[in-house]
Amino acid sequence: MKGLRDRFWFVLGTLFLLLIWELAARYFASPLILPGPLPVFRRFLEIVPTERFLRALGASFLRVCLGVLLSAPLGVLAGIAAGLDRRADYFLRPLLGFISATPVMALILIIFLWFGSEGTPVFTAFLMVFPVMAANTTAGVRAVDGNLRELCKVYRLSRADTLRWLYIPGILPFILGALRSSLSLAWKVIVAAEVLVQPLRALGTGMQRAKAQLETPELFAWTAATVIAAALSQLLLSLVLRIGRRGRLHA
Repeated sequence: MKGLRDRFWFVLGTLFLLLIWELAARYFASPLILPGPLPVFRRFLEIVPTERFLRALGASFLRVCLGVLLSAPLGVLAGIAAGLDRRADYFLRPLLGFISATPVMALILIIFLWFGSEGTPVFTAFLMVFPVMAANTTAGVRAVDGNLRELCKVYRLSRADTLRWLYIPGILPFILGALRSSLSLAWKVIVAAEVLVQPLRALGTGMQRAKAQLETPELFAWTAATVIAAALSQLLLSLVLRIGRRGRLHA
């Protein structure tokens, strides 16, 4: 009953947003400025089955996967090192601080000089996701109960065993939370980079071309497709994590 009630409010909130969108479109009365939901939906149905869109979606999805898969393990390792050793923490602070303080657009432009249009979105996502994973992992290490640390010392557990039986279970929720946030961040950063550097096949390139041709409904359609793709990838990640959690419980 509770789940049904939650879905009801979710649908109601969605309909409210669509109503606000429709009213705003009627206020501007110009599809060039703000098309309504129906023209965008029709254009969305037109572009989704096309080969151009499917190739763009596949390329952008691959970049998101590469960005997260490259940055997540390294971020976790850096976070564990920083959480366990103050020297590693202070060593990494300048790098993480520089990445966090630099505007994303500036990073994209600089990276474009090195990696070109195809590599820029992936490396930009790497730089954005790495600090998130590292910071959350460090917080997880420091959140481990100090009494349990002392207990490991009393029983003279090796560093490897302490890491395996104490720290890994303790930081796992922090890592999973960071992974969910990183996936959403990777989509935003990669599409932003694609809009700016325009790889051959990319969702961001489709947006930029629609904007250059003043095809506002198509621009909104590409944007909606990106939002849906990001949401579906989040759902897929949640399903994978849920299956993995059930597998550990049954094991």
